[in-house]
Amino acid sequence: MRKEKEQLPLLPLRGLLVFPNMVLHLDVGRERSVKSLEEAMVGDNRVLLMAQKDAKVDEPAEADLFTVGTVALIKQMIKLPGGTIRVLVEGLTRAAVLRYLQKDPFFKVEAQLVPEETAKTAEVEALRRSLLYQFEQYLKASRKIPPETLAAVSEIEEPGRLADIIASHLTLKIGQKQELLEAAEAKQRLEKLSKILSREIEIVEIERRINVRVRKQMEKTQKEYYLREQMKAIQKELGEKDERTAEADEYREKIAKSELPEKVAEKALEEADRLEKMPPAAAEGIVIRTYLDWLLELPWSKMTDDRLDLDGAAEILDEDHYGLQKVKERIIEYLAVRQLAEKLKGPILCLIGPPGVGKTSLARSIARALERNFVRISLGGVRDEAEIRGHRRTYVGALPGRIIQGMRQAGSRNPVFLMDEVDKMSTDFRGDPSSALLEVLDPEQNHAFSDHYIELPFDLSQVMFITTANAPHNIPQPLLDRMETIHLPGYTEEDKVEIAKRHLIPKQIEEHGLAPSNLTFSEGAVREIIRLYTREAGVRNLERSVAAICRKVAREVVKDREIRVSISRRSLQKHLGVPRFRYGMGEKEDEIGVATGLAWTEAGGDLLSIEVTLMKGKGKMTLTGKLGEVMQESARAALSYIRSRAESLELDEDFYEKTDIHIHVPEGAIPKDGPSAGIAIATALASALSGAPVWREVALTGEITLRGRVLPVGGIKEKMLAAHRAGLKYMLMPVENRKDLSDIPANVRRRVEVKLVEHMDEVLNFALLKEPRKEPAEDLALDDKKPVGAVCGDDPGLQRQDDSALRH
Repeated sequence: MRKEKEQLPLLPLRGLLVFPNMVLHLDVGRERSVKSLEEAMVGDNRVLLMAQKDAKVDEPAEADLFTVGTVALIKQMIKLPGGTIRVLVEGLTRAAVLRYLQKDPFFKVEAQLVPEETAKTAEVEALRRSLLYQFEQYLKASRKIPPETLAAVSEIEEPGRLADIIASHLTLKIGQKQELLEAAEAKQRLEKLSKILSREIEIVEIERRINVRVRKQMEKTQKEYYLREQMKAIQKELGEKDERTAEADEYREKIAKSELPEKVAEKALEEADRLEKMPPAAAEGIVIRTYLDWLLELPWSKMTDDRLDLDGAAEILDEDHYGLQKVKERIIEYLAVRQLAEKLKGPILCLIGPPGVGKTSLARSIARALERNFVRISLGGVRDEAEIRGHRRTYVGALPGRIIQGMRQAGSRNPVFLMDEVDKMSTDFRGDPSSALLEVLDPEQNHAFSDHYIELPFDLSQVMFITTANAPHNIPQPLLDRMETIHLPGYTEEDKVEIAKRHLIPKQIEEHGLAPSNLTFSEGAVREIIRLYTREAGVRNLERSVAAICRKVAREVVKDREIRVSISRRSLQKHLGVPRFRYGMGEKEDEIGVATGLAWTEAGGDLLSIEVTLMKGKGKMTLTGKLGEVMQESARAALSYIRSRAESLELDEDFYEKTDIHIHVPEGAIPKDGPSAGIAIATALASALSGAPVWREVALTGEITLRGRVLPVGGIKEKMLAAHRAGLKYMLMPVENRKDLSDIPANVRRRVEVKLVEHMDEVLNFALLKEPRKEPAEDLALDDKKPVGAVCGDDPGLQRQDDSALRH
């Protein structure tokens, strides 16, 4: 019987572990390992085989080796070319290293031999049989081990030996094999190996299922390919062609020819492949065809060249529209920057102004000046978010939104895109379309606009978006913030005369089939039409009046082709009937208790007559004329100011206790609101209470405070144009509105003199007549030497419904 402790040379193994009862060849090449073999051959041919923890270490130290190995017997040793030795070894028993005796020139250790336990119990036998069955299942599933191995293994009765032999046939990691080697008891070894085999069987089964699935898929693909090729060959022989294949090939050809971005082309080819596999009558096929048509027709990379000639563009803009200098300057500035910087995001402009001032036609003119394609969509009444972003393709009859439809219609990636009536959108349960526009009209986001139908980002950064609106307060603030607003005020009388002569009259004569010699207008006739038959900020009604005259003349021309009609002031009533308006809306006489205020509406400026009547009573104040809450409060503030100034106005201190006051603003069916009629109401009250008439040629605008201060209001330009149209000579306005006068045309400022006031006392001193006034006051004229600044933003409430009396 051998001693339990022995001194043996140690042979480190890389990536390999030898179990007892295992016979195999080893190739040994390291110098230290060769010397270990030589030492063993000098002795009893036994060596301790020890596995390395890391196979990459060339010169292992003690820490790089496990502590339990296998004592093996060297049966054969052959030297190979290159200094390598091939050794045939047989594992004998387990051994644990107690200590290293030497490290050079080879490892020599003192090892404790671990004897194999042979005790067999019923539990061990059950584990042995279970392990044998598992090994049999593993062999059937993996097919990596020869079947005859099972017959050899089945004859082994010793449990420990069986476990070692089975472990040597399994493809395990070194760590797992080392655990089995270190398990001295046969029972413990059988349990660990049983767990490992169970997991290996499960993994092998999964691998088998994956292989079967892959093989079936490959067989199916190969079969389909083979059959498809056969069908093509048969159809070729018969001279026929498969509709699906032909249609898919046609789409692929179109995709190859079109300059689609890479991701768009990939998506289109994917849909073409789906279309090819579908039956011809499938409903989904129609959806795919429509989708591919949209992808191919959108201008993903098509762009037109801008006209960068500033003089040429300015000439076209002036040719199409008279006035509107701010918009024209903005377009010329954009072209100038385009010349200097090639990559420039398209501007997003919002043209705000009353109806008929040329907002829509101006957008067409901009497109013509830039030589860009033009597309227009109307947003009036749109209340569905899908109108902007489109419907998803899962819905029947789905289509892209209006933005993508407009881009397809434009045919280029950089058109002038007009969104008309952006302030007329509404909201309901289908979503908020104005919120969907936030991405479209944001220069930082619209380079990758996402439409629910297309499902691919579309670049809108080169589009010049132009939106139009009548009033800014109807546009949601986040949307308004994304746009550059340009306000288009109403036209002056001089502007309208020029527009009629240059554009409206020639256009209507041509549209009605008349020759220029058949019909002529005198300038006086045009002015009479503007003054007596139209009252508007724009020129639509003016154009309609000219068209009405053209129709009547056309009837006469049909009878006599050579007839010539000249329209003068005297002949206007014959063609247009009785005048609809009275030029000079101001009062005919200076009256007590009647003041002329100024209103600002979405259609421009207008006059607002304010009447005050006194009656005996108990101090009750009545307000009529469909006045808004703000205007009613202005009236109360005006009355409080008059009461506080009763002594200076020579009024009875208790007049408010004995007198009922009725304030009325005519045209009672029209809602009116806003604070800007404050000084006009106070003037009318002071006139009625003091008995001093109000000067009929004065218009007033401004908010009043309890202390009599006159605060600034909005819509100064529109209000001044209304005073000019009405033939009034003077306009009283807050001194803080001086900055707004820079926008007033010079001819209007010459005809309507401005008096800037800070306090209500100044208003009353000027507007109330204590004796008939024949000559204008010397302090009326606006001092041109005083600094005039740019218009600043007023309180939105001043412009929202500011005396919203629409007179048309």
